[in-house]
Amino acid sequence: MKFTTAASKAALLVLLASAICVSAADTPTVTVKGYVLDSACAFTKSLSKPISKQCAISCANAGSQLVILADDGTIYWPIADTTPSSGQNPKLLPFAGDKVVASGKVYQRGGSKAIVIEKIEAQAPQK
Repeated sequence: MKFTTAASKAALLVLLASAICVSAADTPTVTVKGYVLDSACAFTKSLSKPISKQCAISCANAGSQLVILADDGTIYWPIADTTPSSGQNPKLLPFAGDKVVASGKVYQRGGSKAIVIEKIEAQAPQK
């Protein structure tokens, strides 16, 4: 397909942008409960929860990406929905090593799940 006018190119860009927006709008908001820990420990040490808060903070400060390890064992990679994208460690660092309740849009590709966090808070300890 060959575009001969600037108007045709602009129309195509609007159409593509609309498709992306509709796709994101169709993604439901989900609530995830789990621990915030560094991604390396989640995979290489097969942890079910962080060793300690300080350990998770140290790993994050050293550059390891923080993830949410859900109660069912699913790992959620926090992502931004902006372009250009940005790392999410600053948003998660206050919760490193803690159990949280996070809500946002969840995306899945292959065997990975990612979450665009809209709200996150520490989960109150259960009695």
